[in-house]
Parts: sequence; C-alpha cells; structure tokens
Amino acid sequence: MTELLGRLLEILEEENAFDRTGNEPVLHFVHPEELQKRLSIQLTEEPATKGEIETTIRQTIRYSVKTFSPHFHNQLYAGVDEYGLAGSWLTDVFNTSQYTYEVAPVFTVMERQIIEKSLELVGYPPLPEGDGILCPGGSISNMYGMVMARYKMIPDVKRKGLAGLPPMVCFTSEAGHYSISKGAHWLGLGTDHVYKVKCDEFGRMRPDELKAAIAEVKKQGHLPFFVNATCGTTVLGSFDPLPEIAAICREENLWLHVDACLGGTLLLSEKYRDRLKGIELSNSVAWNPHKMLGAPFQCSLFLVKGKNALHEANCAGARYLFQQDKHYDVSWDTGDKSLQCGRKVDGAKFWLMWKARGTKGLRESVELAMSTVEYFFERVKSRKGFRLVLPRYEGCNICFWYIPPSMQGQQETQEWWNKLYEITAKIKERMMIEGTLMVGYTPLSYKNIGNFFRMVVTCQPPPTKASMDYVIDKIEKLSVDL
Repeated sequence: MTELLGRLLEILEEENAFDRTGNEPVLHFVHPEELQKRLSIQLTEEPATKGEIETTIRQTIRYSVKTFSPHFHNQLYAGVDEYGLAGSWLTDVFNTSQYTYEVAPVFTVMERQIIEKSLELVGYPPLPEGDGILCPGGSISNMYGMVMARYKMIPDVKRKGLAGLPPMVCFTSEAGHYSISKGAHWLGLGTDHVYKVKCDEFGRMRPDELKAAIAEVKKQGHLPFFVNATCGTTVLGSFDPLPEIAAICREENLWLHVDACLGGTLLLSEKYRDRLKGIELSNSVAWNPHKMLGAPFQCSLFLVKGKNALHEANCAGARYLFQQDKHYDVSWDTGDKSLQCGRKVDGAKFWLMWKARGTKGLRESVELAMSTVEYFFERVKSRKGFRLVLPRYEGCNICFWYIPPSMQGQQETQEWWNKLYEITAKIKERMMIEGTLMVGYTPLSYKNIGNFFRMVVTCQPPPTKASMDYVIDKIEKLSVDL
C-alpha cells in the first residue's frame, strides 16, 4: 500500500496536478462518448496490472478539471488549502466514522473544537447552550434547519407525523437556494408550501414582502414555521437584511435559519463581517468552509441555538449502537443527534487548516480574496465591452456580460439581448475547448434575464490582480470574431 501511495504522489507531481502558475491547462475537454473510448473504464473479471493502474491514474489527472488553477472561477469552490488536503488524506487513512468517541476519539475532539470556534464566530452561545454538527453539504445543513424548526413548533410531529396538521409553510427568497424546495419535498411538506419571497433590485429578500406573505399564508389557514434568509446567494452573492427579517420572525414566532453556506466565510474578516450583521439573532446557521475558504470537500457546518437541541429533535435511542453504560462520558458520542448513522470525518481537515493558519491567517486569506474581487469589479466596470449585471457586489461573485465589438453601439432590442445570451454560452464553450479558463454562466429566471457570466473568486489558490486581468483579456480574445 505504501508503495502505491508513494507512487501516487510522484505521479501527481509529474503530471503537474498541483500547478498554481496558470501555465497548465484548466482542463483537456473531450465529449463524454470520446472520453469513454480514451479511458480503460470497463470493469473486468481479471485484475489490472500495475502499469494499467498507473495509466488510469495519469489519465484521471489529465482529463479532470484542475480546480487548483488560478484560472478556475467556475463554481463557488476552487482549489483546496494544502493543510486541509493533508487533513483529508489523514482522515481517509483511518477510514472511521464520526458517530462515537469509541471509534474516532481524536476526530471527535477536533470536531467539537471546530463547533465551539464556529459558534463563537457566529455569535451564538457556547456549548452546551449552542450546538452543531458537520453535514454532507449545505443542502443537508439547510434541511437540518427545517427539521429543527418543525420540531420546535410541533414536538409531537416526531412521533405522529404531519397527519391532521394544517399545511406547514416555509419562506425563502426567490434568489434562495433550491435546497429549501428539496427539503420541503423530503420532509413531506410539499414544494407548494415553499413561499418564494420577492427580492429587491440587488437580489435581497424584501422584509415587507415577507411580512405580507406570512399574513397571506395565515389567512389561508396554513401554519408558517420557518424562514430561510440567505447570506451569499448562489448567483448574485447577495446578503438578505438579517436584522429586519429577525424582527419579523420574533414577532411572528417563526424559526429563522440563515443559509450562509457561501457568505459565512466573511465572518472571519473584521472588515467584511458586517455584511452578516444580525446573524446572531437567528436560530440556526449553515456554513460551508469548502466554498470560498478552500477547505476540502465536503465541509459543511450546521449550527443551532438550544441545549441538546439536535439530540432532542433527532435521537432514535439506538442503544445497540450508542450504549449508555460505556466506561467514558457518552456525551461525546454524536451519532444519535445526527440524521446519518455512519458519518464521514469532515471536521479534522478543517481543524488542521485552522490550526496551521490560525484565525489570523484565515482572516488574511479572506481579505485578500475580497480585495481581489474589488479589483476585478472596478476593472470590469471601466473596461469597454463589459457590462455589470449589478452596479455593486457584496460577496465573492461578480456577474457581467461581455459585448463583442460587432454588437457594441447597436440598439439593444430583445433580439439583441437574445443574441448576447447566446454569445455568452458560446464564449464559455470556447473556454472549455481551449482549456485555458473556466468561468460559469447562468440565467436569472426570476428577473427574466438570460445568460451572463458569474465570476467567482475564492481564497484558494490565493488570487492575484494578474489572474483577474487574465480573465478579462482571455474573454476578449475568445470572442473577437463573434
């Protein structure tokens, strides 16, 4: 085994898998049918040879997207922090579950420290008055919030289910993440009972529209129970006005959950954390350090106020797994407060990353990323042919169009806009085929806006002004003949 792992590291180096210079392609794109032909993908009766395994490893590296590249801006994540990567490999070596101290003593202690520091970061009470857990992604973290809210409103729902209850209704902004609708489906609430609250011109939930929606739901005889506010929306990176929303939730006795999966990283910055002002007024929070901060996938936190809140809402009393007469303090066993049984060890990689860099180092990386966002924003605002979707930014997303020279100065009819939307997708196609840059594009359906670029800047790899200039120059070159 050690021979194979040692050889793997050598191959990763030989294939420049960790290259951050930008001199290597972001990807070698081939269509799925062709990729199947190039890879020896079939599983067979006979084992592969060492040579075949090495070839497969090299091909995997060659045809995978290099998120380590400074020219990857396609998602809300990018490359990983090197200490986080070391922590991820370390946890996989021991191949254990997070559910008991018995089988994960070191990792359990590390996870608790991550939860304690994250509660402090948000402004929640410390353990045991606050609590938290690491989840397999932000969608599940948001669903935890919905489960906690429902249990708080109607504790008997855990035993008796939803039968006989009025329809339970939750609220999120029209710019909010689709996981709220999926959560409503999985929890038996029904997607028709997710009310999409209108946003202002900057993509933020309007408190007056929320208040009106709650009143309307009550008139219909429905039971409002949960409000999801967003800090760092997926497309525009917008931050909902938390103090105003929290005041409405207090008045209406509703659970306030904050989806800060993207924007929560700004809590580490003294300069930018005011964009999450009022987050301490919420009942629960979701935060994904695997997004902007660069912790390895997956690393998603769910934090909540209330002593033993997670255990009371989720415990099933499975004593054949979580024995209560162990020789150590069983309060360290976390399995029965979790939705899952087996739970991947996700806290240790973030712990090692935080330990190595300190809060100071994490803060500096966040502020470097945000200052680079500001630089890119100003460059796009002043560059001919580029047009911002919003005249401001709040998080790490900058949304824009590029208008090629052949379309500049023309009357901007609907036909002109439709053509621009098509050109945006065409530029993206050229990026991927050339393999030199990846920037995502998206429509914004609730505003009836077609395709535009969504440029994301993250902490890893550390962004530079040169990498921002590269994006602008490359888009211009890719579209010169369009």
